[in-house]
Amino acid sequence: MTNLKAVSPDQSSGKTKALFDGIQSKLGMVPNMMKTMGNSSALLEGYLNLSGALGAGSLGAKTGELIALAVAESNECNYCLSAHTYIGANLVKIDSTTLTEARVGYSGDAKTNSILKFAKILVSKKGKVSSTDVNTVKEAGLTDGEIGEIVGHVALNILTNYFNLTANTEIDFPLVEANKLETV
Repeated sequence: MTNLKAVSPDQSSGKTKALFDGIQSKLGMVPNMMKTMGNSSALLEGYLNLSGALGAGSLGAKTGELIALAVAESNECNYCLSAHTYIGANLVKIDSTTLTEARVGYSGDAKTNSILKFAKILVSKKGKVSSTDVNTVKEAGLTDGEIGEIVGHVALNILTNYFNLTANTEIDFPLVEANKLETV
């Protein structure tokens, strides 16, 4: 049972309705997380704006999805694991091995591997990373701007993880569960 009620797009009005209409036109649906965020148009708009800005950043959509999976696994958020596995496979066209490996903070690509390891470190250290942690990711070839974007992606995904865990959002994607990984 959910803890927070999802807003029906048909019953929405004002700013929330406008946001839902935009989501519907872009995705062909309004996912349950966004319906539930619709209880606060400020939250939904903030989420959409940050997500859109980061999606247009230098890290790219594929890396953003991989970071989302690494963070969701760390926070044991089944909604986000389910959503980002679906989006990664079906919209961004990432293979299943890469999706699974991202959950544990690994990639066969050296730069992406550094990004995912840093994302996992950010989560585990609650943002209190060391100079060594930052220098390690810089040595992998990441710029200060890209490191900032990693922090932004981690923060965005912590927001959605915590929101979905609090709301107990009904999962409307094929279920993927935390701590149940295929062999990597």
